[in-house]
Amino acid sequence: MIALIGVGNEFRCDDGIGPAVIASLRDQVPAGVTLTITDGEPTQLLDTWAGADLAVIIDAVMCEPSVPGRIHRTEAVPQPAAMASTHGLGIPDAVRLARALDQTPQRLVIYAVEAADLGFGHGLTPAVAAALPNVTRAVLAEIRS
Repeated sequence: MIALIGVGNEFRCDDGIGPAVIASLRDQVPAGVTLTITDGEPTQLLDTWAGADLAVIIDAVMCEPSVPGRIHRTEAVPQPAAMASTHGLGIPDAVRLARALDQTPQRLVIYAVEAADLGFGHGLTPAVAAALPNVTRAVLAEIRS
């Protein structure tokens, strides 16, 4: 099983990149791939990737210094000093909890897109919107490999 997970809130500007990627993938993924949008709460992530051979997470991050729209791919949890999730508890917390409960997916890939604006509002900033097709292609390539 493959689980694609968009983390974020589409009503907080660039925090909507995860849900936007999931929306763009709806008609492009093969049968057996689950598409989920979540706010990133750790137990939701555990439930979503339970039993997955591959889980791919797409989320917005704030970096210092920031290059809005820059895409990071990792199979390791981002270091909190370099990147921080846009959520109070996030992916690193979910991974720690999953390890403690022996509930990690076989493989976990994270696509993190640097955000410019996380304020209230609908729609991605131009730099993050420009990254959307690239992230979508990367996720499709990930599930095909």
